[in-house]
Amino acid sequence: MSYQLTCDCADPDTMARFWAEALGFTLQEPPFGFDSWRAYWLSVGVPEDEVEDGYDSIVDTKGAGMRVWFQKVPEPKTVKNRMHFDLLVGGGRTVPIEERRARVRSEAQRLTALGAEVIAEGDSPDIDHFFISMHDPEGNEFDIV
Repeated sequence: MSYQLTCDCADPDTMARFWAEALGFTLQEPPFGFDSWRAYWLSVGVPEDEVEDGYDSIVDTKGAGMRVWFQKVPEPKTVKNRMHFDLLVGGGRTVPIEERRARVRSEAQRLTALGAEVIAEGDSPDIDHFFISMHDPEGNEFDIV
């Protein structure tokens, strides 16, 4: 069985570009014989008013992760996500907490420059845990740990 993660959004190209950078993935090129995703989607019958220019999917450059497809939908995000990405950049509990904090904060700065927003910082030294919660460019929650 194969699978992909599908994310509803307003602007697939923006989301694909952000998450490709965030996850270290690459923008997926359109299928063979098509010079754009727009041309591909129109060829399979998707109505023109539902198709935009740009990229709408990303893939793991190492081939180990799943494909992520950003599907344009008309309605805006209105409630908290039921699922979210955890970006594991700290190195785990074998890395001293001070170094994990520095790694997580550095990644938060990088992603803020790409359009994300910090919404909370969680520091629980009593359980040796540190994280930063963020919003992606469309307000979806994710954590950096």
